[in-house]
Amino acid sequence: MALTVLSALVVLVSAMMRLDGAGLGCGDWPACYGQLLGREPQALEFGIVRVFHRFAASTSLVLGCLLVWLCLRPRPLLPAIHYASLLLLLMLALAMLGIWSSDPRRVAVGFLNIMGGLGLVTFSWRVVLACNRDGFPVSELRPGLLLHLGIGGLSLTVMFGAWLGASYAALACTSVPDCDGAWWPAAAGISALNPLLRQDAAPLNGDAGGVMLHLLHRYLAVGTVVLLGTAAVRLLAGDSHRKTARMVLALLILELALGGLMVLGGLDLWAVVAHGVCASALLAAVATLLWRSRLVRVEGANARTKLAGARRHSG
Repeated sequence: MALTVLSALVVLVSAMMRLDGAGLGCGDWPACYGQLLGREPQALEFGIVRVFHRFAASTSLVLGCLLVWLCLRPRPLLPAIHYASLLLLLMLALAMLGIWSSDPRRVAVGFLNIMGGLGLVTFSWRVVLACNRDGFPVSELRPGLLLHLGIGGLSLTVMFGAWLGASYAALACTSVPDCDGAWWPAAAGISALNPLLRQDAAPLNGDAGGVMLHLLHRYLAVGTVVLLGTAAVRLLAGDSHRKTARMVLALLILELALGGLMVLGGLDLWAVVAHGVCASALLAAVATLLWRSRLVRVEGANARTKLAGARRHSG
């Protein structure tokens, strides 16, 4: 749990540094947004915030190593060791990625940093879930396909949001629900999805690539709300899922509201940060919902096997 909290803190501070460096909420807004893209990367200034970020990230790495060691002794703790190992590998990958992170023009690097940060929170929370298997009833309603489609939609929504942020395309669309009169992305904007894209200037209002990213992110978000929301509502009928389902519903509504307020409010720094923090909390809540659904199925199958064995034995 401590590692999850620390990972969330690292993600929060990292987002604030990245957005502040991009010029979000700067004095000469919006002309000052993305000015760092037009010059060569500058030497990093090690202020108190950056030092704290480095300290928190280093501490997380040490705790990640300790977690893997604890999950291996005295014998491997399954499936917690799998998630702990993935978490440690992700930490090491992000540490290596830091070599190229000083250049904000590399969109793919920025995207991987954002997704990696969200992955830290999700994987560390999965370890917590894997270590706590008690108290789940056997017989429950299961959402099945709806939940998995919703998770797929959420993953794509988060990915497009991360790519949008890494592309510095925030100003490309300044209205909700349309994109300054556009309702459908133009084919000319497909270049914004180029994984080798190097952004030398922030896309301006109406930029085809930026508009495409905004609209795809929004349409996927709406689809995710419908799918995940429906799955969560169905799970309200089960005692073991009710609290988590309510949390997922609340976070879905909050995330959608923050996304709209963020655009209508002129991309306020704290609103954008809150949008990202809410996304990480939503991923953790959905992971909990999926974990409990799977655990119920496994425990239900085990219970049926034991019952059948007892009947054969008695017979």
